[in-house]
Amino acid sequence: MRYRFPSAYLLAISVLVATLAANPSQAQDQTAPPQNGPAASSESVSESLRSLQEQVSELKSLVIEMRGEVSSSRAETLELRRELAASGAVPESTATGGTASGEETQTATASSTEQRLAKLEDDQALLNAKVDDQYQTKVESASKYRVRFSGIALLNLYDNIGAVDNQDYPSLAVVPVAGQSGGAFGGSLRQSEFGVEVFGPDLAGAKTSANVQFDFGGGFSYAPNGVTFGLVRLRTGDVRFDWGNTSVIAGQDPLFISPLAASSFASLAIPALSYSGELWSWTPQIRVEHHFAVSDASEFLLQAGILDSLSGEVPVSSYYRQPLAGEASRAPAVATRLSWSRHAFGRSITVGTSGYYGRQNWGFGHNVDGWATVSDWTFPLGPRFDLSGEFYRGRGVGGLGGGLGASAYFNGPMNDSATTVSGLNSMGGWSQLKFHATTKLEFNGAFGQDNPFADDVRSAAPWQQVYFNPSLTRNQSALANFIYRPRSDLLFSVEYLHLRTFTLSDDSYSAQHVSANVGVLF
Repeated sequence: MRYRFPSAYLLAISVLVATLAANPSQAQDQTAPPQNGPAASSESVSESLRSLQEQVSELKSLVIEMRGEVSSSRAETLELRRELAASGAVPESTATGGTASGEETQTATASSTEQRLAKLEDDQALLNAKVDDQYQTKVESASKYRVRFSGIALLNLYDNIGAVDNQDYPSLAVVPVAGQSGGAFGGSLRQSEFGVEVFGPDLAGAKTSANVQFDFGGGFSYAPNGVTFGLVRLRTGDVRFDWGNTSVIAGQDPLFISPLAASSFASLAIPALSYSGELWSWTPQIRVEHHFAVSDASEFLLQAGILDSLSGEVPVSSYYRQPLAGEASRAPAVATRLSWSRHAFGRSITVGTSGYYGRQNWGFGHNVDGWATVSDWTFPLGPRFDLSGEFYRGRGVGGLGGGLGASAYFNGPMNDSATTVSGLNSMGGWSQLKFHATTKLEFNGAFGQDNPFADDVRSAAPWQQVYFNPSLTRNQSALANFIYRPRSDLLFSVEYLHLRTFTLSDDSYSAQHVSANVGVLF
């Protein structure tokens, strides 16, 4: 192996050699017969020889010193290569004096050092990112388990043309109040949401977690400008036990027999097509879910559970909880759903079918069997389009948002034992077409309709006990919107909604709702 001498040493050797080469010539010139005689010549030669010996002695000392330094440098270089070889930076053969040249070794060592420095910088950046993430998401709790806080701050600006049941997120078109145009413009922040999620310990091989979600859609404060003081409302909350393919969920959740909803940020407090074919309710329930893999690309999902048998009635008291018709039956509702999913175009094809049964006791021995069958679907239509929707047919499902919120109809007063009580038949559904323009921009169009059977409604008037107008026989909603997400935590949306509601007399009411929405997710 060759070693390079330092440039300063080479320069010193060159100067000394040049001096040594010049002195003999000078001595020869001095031994020529001088003009001053033989004595002067002899002294001059002796002086020159003495000077030459001193210079040779200095050169020898310098060479010995340089040899020692070179040997020391070589030992240090070998030791450094052994350390690099031990760390995997250079091959072992090179570290022990292989055939590679000094130039190649230096190049390899420099390259390896740069790679190690780059890796260290990447590791440091990743570590800093994780530290920053922990700093941002860490929420202190009374337990040692991780807690996450999340939600959305959402502003809805709206303009209504025609009269609606609810100004900021309407579901029905209604008769205008006398003396008023029926239109309105306003803004609302009460559809903002927040929630807390906790990740608990492993139990019997299951990962445990829990969450609670709230919004501000629980009504208004009775105060000046109270319409802007939305009251906090419980939406959902559950405790989960998740194994590999099986989960047990207990809490208050959306209906698992109706898992889809139209894409909208104009109506988060309730689904956008509520009372227009979209079954929905935040219902206390316990359910079990199990995934059956058919192949790497497809699977079946089986869900089954018991639910609080809700009937859609308004609470008897604003403070004390009294049993409603479904709860008075002393039996929970039961439901099940089976779905099949398969990957296509980077998304999922899903087809599901569900069944529901809940018994209701309306007093005086008047029992109603509520039931529903539901179909749901999601189909990717190429790389940019999705078609999704649901259809239901049922009876006594006002507690699930069907039948325009009505479960039963009466042919007389409710407190009369001779009154006949029957479950209200209804059917409805909705569908949506989604266009993914880019990864950040999507366009949606949807239509839904809910249709209580007119014969049942006609038999009930005027005794039907419902939250809305008891003479309503059909409600339709059509919407179109775009949702733009320049960042994952920021969104802008504009939506147009057209409502048309029909009555027994074949009259219909129409209204339009336009909203502009800005939200930040956290």
